[in-house]
Amino acid sequence: MDNGFFKNVEKKTGVNMNDIFALANSLQNANFKDEKTVRGVIRQVSQIAGKPVSREMEDKIVSSIIKDGKSLDFNSISKMINKK
Repeated sequence: MDNGFFKNVEKKTGVNMNDIFALANSLQNANFKDEKTVRGVIRQVSQIAGKPVSREMEDKIVSSIIKDGKSLDFNSISKMINKK
């Protein structure tokens, strides 16, 4: 993709595209039935988004993904983190 596109996304969101790509690469072969893996992803997304996640919220997200079988993607986790 166009490098200018990524620069614009970084400028508007404040999120480094290299961080997004690194996260996406780490998700490719991850086991999302493993609690430790899911917690790690949640923490990565939280860090990238600049939104702290309480232990209670992390537990809810983990439960939602592992027990309820919800899909795991950046957008879903980001929405969960931003819920008040």
